[in-house]
Amino acid sequence: MQLVVGRIGRPHGVRGEVTVEVLTDDPELRFAVGASITTDPGDRGPLVVEGRRRHKDMLLLAFEGVHDRDAAEELRGTMLVIDSADVVPSDDPDEFHDHELIGLAVETTSGEPVGEVTDVLHHGQDLLVVRRSGADEALIPFVKVLVPEVDLAAGRLIVDPPEGLL
Repeated sequence: MQLVVGRIGRPHGVRGEVTVEVLTDDPELRFAVGASITTDPGDRGPLVVEGRRRHKDMLLLAFEGVHDRDAAEELRGTMLVIDSADVVPSDDPDEFHDHELIGLAVETTSGEPVGEVTDVLHHGQDLLVVRRSGADEALIPFVKVLVPEVDLAAGRLIVDPPEGLL
């Protein structure tokens, strides 16, 4: 699965630097000098980071072969992606990456099938979007009291929903 870690914005200056909207929790690793980054659309990359610096609150990157403003402008809107297999799992047993949760089967504590996780929303509180068979989607707050068990190896998570949630 491809994970977006950044989006190239406008050029900065005349030497090919671009602004990057950072969409990863580890920009130092993902955008390290020398890193090769896959792109979407794929024909714009891979891009190799030649330089990086901060300017005010923005991350600026320079890529090999991109040495003027016109070349940088052609990259505007390009998504920078990595393969989910390259993401190191967390040591914390209660911390999960979105891509690990998407696709898990959802069951109640009594073993009743609920559906499948199709997305994870981050709106003040993490919400699991669950596609239910024959019903609308359900939004389940991703908190320990409602989701007491996540079993990645078995490909499922257990929910203990209060009455009316589902």
